[in-house]
Amino acid sequence: MKIAVCIKQVVTREWGLRVDEQKTWIRDADASFELNEPDAYALEEALRLKEKQGGEVVVCCAGPARATQVIREALARGADRAVHVEADSLASADAGTVAAALAAAVREEAFDLVLTGLQSDDQGFAQVGVVLAETLGIPHATIIMEVQVVDGGLRVKRELEGGWFQWVSLPLPALLTIQSGINQLRYATLKGIMAAKKKEIRKVAPSGDGARMQEILALYVPEKGKTSQMIGGSPTDAAKGLVTKLRDEARVIQ
Repeated sequence: MKIAVCIKQVVTREWGLRVDEQKTWIRDADASFELNEPDAYALEEALRLKEKQGGEVVVCCAGPARATQVIREALARGADRAVHVEADSLASADAGTVAAALAAAVREEAFDLVLTGLQSDDQGFAQVGVVLAETLGIPHATIIMEVQVVDGGLRVKRELEGGWFQWVSLPLPALLTIQSGINQLRYATLKGIMAAKKKEIRKVAPSGDGARMQEILALYVPEKGKTSQMIGGSPTDAAKGLVTKLRDEARVIQ
């Protein structure tokens, strides 16, 4: 089975976010970066499928030159080779632009299965996998918690709301967006790190004009503030008023 895993480089969760001078993205010049966590679970699932079914795992990344860091990490964990769609503009690109950049690289490889993380830790739109599947014209399923290979395709377990799950069957080729927690992540060994240095990273330029389908007009850090409200009336009325505010305004209860 030939599997592609789409990964993304994001700023580390511990880094204090600062908005850039244009107020349209974060100031990441002095930031530290890591592999997007949901993508790490997608990579692990691909490696487990390879161990059971045989084949090849190829990581695909659309991002600037610095994204080589997470590509090497993925190779050290066990991926066989990588495709890097390299462009500085992809660092803050919208889902449609990233999906378009990945599509050309993925299409020419003719993969049996494409895996992505459910969403990215920075923008969190959960759109790239879905848009990529539509662009490639292949079936897809989202929020996957289990993957079974069966005759002629896949049987996957989707996570729904309210603690419910759904089993879906798909033919191959297909695309799945993987939910965090689907498996136990492995870490790169010293042997894997040394082997990664010799593995192929094929660099390609993004196709098309790179025009954005979505534009961020402004970013800002949420303002912190405290306000106090007195709820008067009888104890019964005060209790009802408190419940109403917690449900309708604070939205902490249902």
